[in-house]
Amino acid sequence: MEGEQRWWFCLRHHTVETDDTDCPGKDLLGPYPTPQEASQALETVRRRNEEWDAQD
Repeated sequence: MEGEQRWWFCLRHHTVETDDTDCPGKDLLGPYPTPQEASQALETVRRRNEEWDAQD
């Protein structure tokens, strides 16, 4: 993703943000390659957590 626009999901505002966001890193999930993937960040986290829990 080097040189390309990166997208983030802000946990504070529940919005998709770009690299030039003013939101602190502690509030961001990502980076994602597209705004659509960033908008699904919470679902991605939920799914991955379930997969990891199933491996335990």
